[in-house]
Amino acid sequence: MSRQILLAHGGGGRLMRELVEGGIVPALGKGVLERLEDSAVVGEGIVVTTDSYVVKPLFFPGGDIGRLAVSGTVNDLAVTGGKPLYLTFALIIEEGFEVEALERIVASVRQTADEAGAEIVTGDTKVVERGAADGLFINTAGVGRLLRRFDIGSVRPGDKVIVNGPIGEHGLAVMSLRANLGFEGELKSDAAPLFGMVEPLLRSGLDIRFMRDPTRGGVAACLNELAQGAGVGVVLQEESLPVTAPVRAACELLGLDPLYAANEGKVIVVASADCADEVVRILALSPYGRAARIIGEVVEDAQKLVILRTRIGGERIVDMPYGEELPRIC
Repeated sequence: MSRQILLAHGGGGRLMRELVEGGIVPALGKGVLERLEDSAVVGEGIVVTTDSYVVKPLFFPGGDIGRLAVSGTVNDLAVTGGKPLYLTFALIIEEGFEVEALERIVASVRQTADEAGAEIVTGDTKVVERGAADGLFINTAGVGRLLRRFDIGSVRPGDKVIVNGPIGEHGLAVMSLRANLGFEGELKSDAAPLFGMVEPLLRSGLDIRFMRDPTRGGVAACLNELAQGAGVGVVLQEESLPVTAPVRAACELLGLDPLYAANEGKVIVVASADCADEVVRILALSPYGRAARIIGEVVEDAQKLVILRTRIGGERIVDMPYGEELPRIC
């Protein structure tokens, strides 16, 4: 491991996991932190999470850092089985930042929190010198009430892998804007609070094994974490992957794979085969799940690999990303 922190350490891939597992968790002690999940269930059915947001640029097609911060926090609670109740909101503002821009972001925070049904109850504001914060950083914490608990160890061969819509939209919207590729009218971030879509699943009696939001590192990182955590393999069908034409075109220009691009309005659901179609139907009732579909299957595999079966009949390994293609995505 490098003795210095690199930007790639924040990318949600192998480097970040090595840093957390090798240097951070051992120093903090044992407990729920060892599970390396985005949220923790504590006390009597309380779900808590925390996150920081450093996206660049702060405004992008489909959203801004404020919508991103609330959506990401709410979604971490939701995929852990929690109903979001309370949020904290802390700002680190660079000297010289425009007040009008700050007001737009705060308004976006309020609007997204209202959509999620969560109340912002406390916060903090700090100002740092010019050049120290890329304009604005946001830190949040979320508290929710547990509706249903998931156990990655319950995942079994034969289970189906489901996603609620097209992948890679957030990462490619931010990247294409930064690279000035001219996709601004076509590519939009999918940043959205997903509890309203997920709640019917949490309250159903369906045999759902696992949920996770595939943010940094994309679907590839999410499914590799699933495979390692559950001791299984995953086989994806390329023809079933929902990828929009603008995302595919931007990936070709940038030399990227949509499986590795960040999402901020997507959830991966693993469910038993006999209820997978019903999961898709319920997700499709929400505006954020209209393109939900089954994209793969859990299989027995001692190597715990994620495999993509291509349209032409071949196979390739979808490995855990090393770092991140570009920094400041979320």
